[in-house]
Amino acid sequence: MSTPRIVVRDVPPRVCFALEQAGVHPLLARLLAARGVSSAGELDDGLQHLLPPQALQGAQAAGALLAEAIEAGRRICIVADYDCDGATACAVAIRGLVALGAERARLGYVVPDRARHGYGLTPAIVELARTLQPQLLVTVDNGIASVEGVAHAKALGMQVLVTDHHLPALHEGQALLPAADVIVNPNQPGCGFASKALAGVGVMFYVLLATRAELRRRGRFEGTAQPRLDALLDLVALGTVADVVKLDANNRRLVAQGLRRIRGGRMQTGVAALFTAARREPARASAADFGFALGPRLNAAGRLADMTLGIECLLTDDAARAAELASQLDAINRERREVEDGMREQAEAALAALAGQAALPPALALFDEGFHEGVVGIVAGRLKDQLHRPSFVFARGADGRLKGSGRSIPGFHLRDALDLVAKRHPGLLLRFGGHAMAAGATVEAEGFEAFAAALVQVAAEWLDAATLMRTLPTDGPLPLEWFNAETAALLEAQVWGQGFEAPLFLDEVQVLQQRLVGEKHLKLRLRTPDGSAREAIWFGRVEPLPERAQLVYRLSVDEWNGQRRVQMVVQALA
Repeated sequence: MSTPRIVVRDVPPRVCFALEQAGVHPLLARLLAARGVSSAGELDDGLQHLLPPQALQGAQAAGALLAEAIEAGRRICIVADYDCDGATACAVAIRGLVALGAERARLGYVVPDRARHGYGLTPAIVELARTLQPQLLVTVDNGIASVEGVAHAKALGMQVLVTDHHLPALHEGQALLPAADVIVNPNQPGCGFASKALAGVGVMFYVLLATRAELRRRGRFEGTAQPRLDALLDLVALGTVADVVKLDANNRRLVAQGLRRIRGGRMQTGVAALFTAARREPARASAADFGFALGPRLNAAGRLADMTLGIECLLTDDAARAAELASQLDAINRERREVEDGMREQAEAALAALAGQAALPPALALFDEGFHEGVVGIVAGRLKDQLHRPSFVFARGADGRLKGSGRSIPGFHLRDALDLVAKRHPGLLLRFGGHAMAAGATVEAEGFEAFAAALVQVAAEWLDAATLMRTLPTDGPLPLEWFNAETAALLEAQVWGQGFEAPLFLDEVQVLQQRLVGEKHLKLRLRTPDGSAREAIWFGRVEPLPERAQLVYRLSVDEWNGQRRVQMVVQALA
C-alpha cells in the first residue's frame, strides 16, 4: 500500500468555541468544526429540518403522476438496480406506495441480471417488465441514461417516471435526457436541490413525500391520519450509506433518523434478519454496520446471484422467511469474498510484474479471463485504496465484450475522464456512465489495450505528483481525559461516512510490548507522553514497530468475556 502523507485537520477556533458554548461536548465540537459544521443548528437531525420535497425538480410532478396512478388503480412496475441502493429503493417504493393506498397486487418489480441485461432500463428490461402488463414504469437508482429503454417503453404505451441520482449521458458536451413523462434527479440540468449527494433510495423517498402531499391536497386522507413514511427510514439509511454517497447535512439527517429507529427496535423484518445474519446488534447500530455488514450481504446477491433475493428479504414481513433469505445472502457473501480474494491475488500478481518493468502509471486498467464480472468494482476499489491510482478492472461478459468498473481518487473525475477518452477515440467505448468517484465502461476485447493506454494518457495530463500522493487526514492527539468508554460511545453514536469521515487520532507513543495474535495481527501495549498506558491492535500488520512511533488510530471498545476495554485500533504509522 502506498505510504500516506499524514495531515492534521484544521479546526476553526471560533466555530469550535461556538459549538462548545451551545452545549456540544468539547471533543465532538473540535471534530465537527474540522468537518465543516458551522453551527449547533446543523446537528439537529429532526425530520422538520430535511430539505423540502418541492425543492427537488420533478418531485411534485412525480407526486401527481403517482397519485393519479394510485387513484385510478393502474398497474405499476418498479425497475430496480442490482446493488444495495437499488434494492432498498425498490423496497421503499413498493412499501411506500402500498402505505399511500396502492393495491399490492397491482405493484410489481423487475431487476436486471448483471451478466445478461447490464445496467439500467434497457429495451430488454422493458420487455421483461412488459410481462407484468404495467401502465406505469418507475425506475429507481437508474434510468437517467436510459434513452433507448425509455423510448421503447413509451412506444409500447407505458408511462415512465425516472428516479435516479447518477449523472446524465453527454452528447457533444450537452446532457442527453430520456423522454420520460417525469424525471426526478438532483443531478439533472436545472435542478437547484441543495443535496446533490442524495442516493437513489433518498430520491424515491422524496418522491413518496411529494406523492403523499399531492394525495393530501386531493382530500385522500380527510377524516383519517395520513400514512407515516418515516417507517421507511431504516431502508433509506441503509441504502444511503451502502452507496457511499457523500454524507452532507441532509443525508446525515436521513441516516440518523434511520439509525434511531433501528436502535429502538423499529425496523423492517428483513433488516432485523440481516443484523442477525451479520452478528451485529441493532440496539448499537452504526452507519458502519450498513457499510460493512448489511450492505455487502445485499450487494453480494446482485454480484453473484439474483438481487431478487435481497429485495424479497426487504419486502417480507414474515420473520422466518426473512431469516431464511438473510441466511442465503450471508452464504452468497462468503462466496463473494472467496471470489474477490482470488481476483485480488491475480491483480496483485499482474501489478507486481508491471512494477518490475517501470514506474507505476498514473492510472490502472486490468483484465484477466478469470475475473468475475460481479466483483470487478470491489477489486477496483481495493486497488485504488492500495495504490492511490484511478483503477479499472474488466471481466468478460456473456456477450464476449469486456465489462469494466472503475474507482477513482480525489482530483480525477472518472466519468469526465471516460467522456474525454470517448471523444478522442470514437467507437472505443461501447457504453459508459457513472460519476466522479465510480464509473463503468464496456469495450470490445480487442479494444482493451487501447482503452488502458487512453486512460493512462488522460491521467498523466490531469494528475500531478501531489495528487497521486495519498493523504490521510487525522484529528491530532486524543487527550487522556477522553480516552475512555464514554468517549468511544459518544463517537460511535454519531453519523460518520463518506465526506464526513470518522475520527482518526494521531499520538506519539513508546512501544512497551508487541506480539502477534492470530498470526497476522499486532497486539500492542503503549505509553503516551502523559505517562498513561494504552492497549492497541493493528489488524493485518505483522512487522514490528520501532520503540518510539507516531500512530494514527481510531478509538474502540474491545469486549471479551464480559469485560469492556478501550483500545486504539491502529490504521497507519506516521
